[in-house]
Amino acid sequence: MFLRSRSRLRTAAIAAVVGAGVLTAASPAAAAPLAGTRAYLVITAPGATAGAAEAIASNNGTVWTTYDAIGVIVAHASTTDFATNMRAVSGVQKVGATRTSDIPSEAANPPIPAAPSQATPATTEPVRTDMSQIGADRAWAVNPGSSSVTVGVLDTGVDDLHDDLKDNFDAANSASCAYGKLDTRTGSWRDTDTHGTHVAGTIAAAKNGRGVVGVAPGVKIASVRIAEKPTGLFFPENTICAMVFAGDRGFEVTNNSYYTDPWLFNCPDNADQDAILEGTKRAVAYAEGKGVLTVAAAGNENYNLASKTRDTTSPNDSTPVQRNITNDCLSVPTEMSGVVSVSAITTANGKSSYSNYGTDKVHVAAPGDSVYSTVPGGRYGSKSGTSMASPHVAGVAALLKSANPGATPAQLRALLATQADDLSCTDSRCSGTTAKNNFFGEGRVDAFEAVDTGTQPPGGGSFENSADVAIPDAGAAVTSPITVSGISGNAPSTLKVDVAIPHTYRGDLVVDLVAPDGSVYRLKGSSGSDSADNVIATYTVNASSEVANGTWQLRVQDVARQDTGFIDSWKLTF
Repeated sequence: MFLRSRSRLRTAAIAAVVGAGVLTAASPAAAAPLAGTRAYLVITAPGATAGAAEAIASNNGTVWTTYDAIGVIVAHASTTDFATNMRAVSGVQKVGATRTSDIPSEAANPPIPAAPSQATPATTEPVRTDMSQIGADRAWAVNPGSSSVTVGVLDTGVDDLHDDLKDNFDAANSASCAYGKLDTRTGSWRDTDTHGTHVAGTIAAAKNGRGVVGVAPGVKIASVRIAEKPTGLFFPENTICAMVFAGDRGFEVTNNSYYTDPWLFNCPDNADQDAILEGTKRAVAYAEGKGVLTVAAAGNENYNLASKTRDTTSPNDSTPVQRNITNDCLSVPTEMSGVVSVSAITTANGKSSYSNYGTDKVHVAAPGDSVYSTVPGGRYGSKSGTSMASPHVAGVAALLKSANPGATPAQLRALLATQADDLSCTDSRCSGTTAKNNFFGEGRVDAFEAVDTGTQPPGGGSFENSADVAIPDAGAAVTSPITVSGISGNAPSTLKVDVAIPHTYRGDLVVDLVAPDGSVYRLKGSSGSDSADNVIATYTVNASSEVANGTWQLRVQDVARQDTGFIDSWKLTF
């Protein structure tokens, strides 16, 4: 299911080679599946699926798709003892049902999603808050991304005709994996919802003077639709198909803003879920082996992924039941090895209320609240969720790959971590350090840092002071200086001031920016009713009347008693 409230990919039919298993792109079948037909993963040693395929036929099943290179077969069967019988077959390692509901009739003859009529193109292209928050607006002037880098959007599909997406869309490498079989017919990749198109715009909407701009407007987007109709769910065989396709087509990055249905968490002590874990793990590893970095949303349950106890929402394709779980139970794909898991943050750099978290579970963070992006039909809209945070990270990863063409997935993961901006804890559930904690992992991704070569873009620059300055309780104001040089003329009307001040009861604080000539710009006043902790925020100041070069100061005063804190860091971006 795509991640809203953790609630949450077909050219004429051609032969395609996927994972060294020869597949035929989906074409209309003679008859719909019989009532009671379910899908199963049959796991063997890689390269050894032939014997299992014969056993499937002899046990009243049919082979739907084979991925011989990773030892995974997708089978269909309507007999209730199919899995039990197949587990007894020599060479079969695991067998598991991928759903608790029947295969929909649409699987036999998948309809091509309709091409939506397009609205009149937008006439303006303002810089959005989420883009300036991660420095994407500054990155565009240095490196907007390379057209040789492709980001696969594994989602509900993408509107390839959208004015802001069509120039960057790669139809030749787009397809559908809905219903667990590759379909490369023209248009099979189109959106059956709005979610995938929204994600695609955040990654790579064109910088064309119209609508919105993505994090990496110079890279290519490919759509791999994995959501089924009519349920809108993302089943394991669909995820496996998409991961293998991404590897075989040479994508550099994939974005995965969903969890694999029907289980919010897959537990290895359940035979069905154990097979799902094994099959998807192999598919993700296969993609990485082909050079693909997998980025995924952490989820929207406000759940500590490092301390699992209960699941009340699964299976979501039939009747959910309450069950006790442990940390051995994993959300797919976000908890798979090698996957970059992304939490969501607010415009003030706090954890979004819905975002999942967890020590060594979340790797980096990005904006997820009210993100404005493309939706089908040439239109635009706002959505919130870790689904919206993840594509920001996929876009930054694409910029990193553009700037470092030889980087491996492991090296891209390391670069995402080292170039992220540290974020301090924002409430009592948060543990760890400013450098790395369970809310934000290594911190907020930084698009400008991803492409910065040491030469500032025209008219721009970034300057930071990370030295700690203690703030006395109910005492005199303290200052932290930044000396700016090399910037010609005056400061901009959109001078960005990033502030990180750990402090209990932040309503006690008054925060000012002091220009080199002594002019004072109030960033935050005191408030007796604001009892939350910490000032972690980005402010925009019209400083166009100020000469840019010189010593700027952040001035902070605690005007009430009992609570203490310090200036951790602050940054000016011109």
